[in-house]
Amino acid sequence: MLTELIKHDVEVVAITRDAKKLDYIKGSISVMELDIYSDVDCYKAIGSPDILIHLAWDGLPNYKSLLHFETELPRQYKFIKQMVESGLSSLFVSGTCFEYGMQSGALPANIKTNPSNPYGYAKDALRRQLELLGEIKPFNLTWGRLFYIYGERQSSSSLYSQLKHAVLRGDKVFNMSGGEQLRDYLPVEAVAKMIVKHALSQENKGCVNICSGKPISVQSLVEKWVRESNWGIELNLGYYPYPNYEPMAFWGENNL
Repeated sequence: MLTELIKHDVEVVAITRDAKKLDYIKGSISVMELDIYSDVDCYKAIGSPDILIHLAWDGLPNYKSLLHFETELPRQYKFIKQMVESGLSSLFVSGTCFEYGMQSGALPANIKTNPSNPYGYAKDALRRQLELLGEIKPFNLTWGRLFYIYGERQSSSSLYSQLKHAVLRGDKVFNMSGGEQLRDYLPVEAVAKMIVKHALSQENKGCVNICSGKPISVQSLVEKWVRESNWGIELNLGYYPYPNYEPMAFWGENNL
């Protein structure tokens, strides 16, 4: 995200709880360690920004944890509300495809949400709260529902990271599910471009999908990664069961 932002004529302030994690970023970016859950006036501390790209969320990838609506939902809303009431005019928030629940097929951003796990429920609830806040204190809101992302510096639990680490360990076999699921994947660089484009437009777009719009089976995607990187590893399909918190086939309709 930061690598994409520095390509544009904007002043960037990155907020983190651990500045060392951003040491890899080169360019004119201000890095600030700040606990957004504290009682500090974050809007003034950051420098009264015009745009906020909100990506913060704890508790992942445990999508079924009650922490998402018991802890994260109220404190993320409190932070964003403070920013808006202090003068923030434009906001991009990362949502999730899990807001759609167990709906299958091509999913446009304007269909009714029906989350089926605590993470999707909490994100969907935050969106609704922000829409209500906007009726009282108007601001530009773009709610970008992320589908599936792959690339460097991802969580170690992501599919791409697990595969890469298995290769680096010298594993001969990579255990995975049956791979028949149809998903919507984008490289992290493409996701960053979409988010930055939406955010810098400073428009009140409402809900959008951050997706490719093109379904691909998980098996085909992993085989593509292996082939493109010339990794000598075999896939052990069917080792893990399919997750029960997502449908077998769903992807986004791209409305960028």
